[in-house]
Amino acid sequence: MTDGLAIGIDLGCTNIKGVMLDQQGNILAEQKAETKEQDDKHWKQQVVDMIGRFRKNAAHKITTIGLSAPGLADDTNNCISFMPGRLPGLENFNWSALVGERVFVLNDAHAALMAEASFGAAKGMRHAVLLSLGTGIGGGILIDGELYQGIAQMAGHIGHTTVNALGDTRDVTNMAGSIEDAFGNVSLLQRSHGRYGSTDELVSDFKKGDPVATWIWLSSLQKLAVTIASTINVLSPEAIILSGGITQAKEALLHPLQSFLALYEWRPGGKQTILKLAHFSDLAGAIGAGGFAFSRMKRLL
Repeated sequence: MTDGLAIGIDLGCTNIKGVMLDQQGNILAEQKAETKEQDDKHWKQQVVDMIGRFRKNAAHKITTIGLSAPGLADDTNNCISFMPGRLPGLENFNWSALVGERVFVLNDAHAALMAEASFGAAKGMRHAVLLSLGTGIGGGILIDGELYQGIAQMAGHIGHTTVNALGDTRDVTNMAGSIEDAFGNVSLLQRSHGRYGSTDELVSDFKKGDPVATWIWLSSLQKLAVTIASTINVLSPEAIILSGGITQAKEALLHPLQSFLALYEWRPGGKQTILKLAHFSDLAGAIGAGGFAFSRMKRLL
């Protein structure tokens, strides 16, 4: 196992990304293919072909395979058991039977955490939380150095916690006033009164000092800070890792967010939870799938 390699596959609704990793997280090869979401025969075959090409070009033995995808994995990480409305044919599909060997399957946000815990911003930490900020808000929880998935693998869905229990709208999980609806791109057009279709546009106007953009951005960040402080109170992690497309705002995100956290975070004895940007971006799901597969194989040895 010491010289073994892992294949990590990230099955997205638009693209499939794959990497071949060594145990230090070095990417030895990578591939990308179009998903064609509605054609399950196509994307299943693309995964098989991708694995085959990695095997053909590997200098060392490939000992494990991981696959990340949207949805909830089953309790043995054999398949995605729940993903309504997207990638028809994914739910309960047996990847190990298709590939001909064990494939460890996990949620894509959980995979992003595993990328950071295995090789990135949370490497060496025992307790950490990742928040993925994009169209929605996903997340993952690391406890005692292990991915915590919970019953039905639902753990980490911090985006579906509330910042307004009396809110008029409910998100996809029926949560009233969720932070996903208060901060994610999914609701930006509505909460900006039709002015902004993307956070990039919003942040650009915020940097120019536009009053409306400033109001929308800072009020959204205030709610995110409350969510992060609440998460810290519940889990007391060493670090909160921020990933996803919205983190491209960088200091326009971090500086005001830190200011709001200074108001809300409980810091007994001067303790302050580290806030970090994720190390990985576009390939995080594939890298995390490989890192998760490594961790599961070590359990079996």
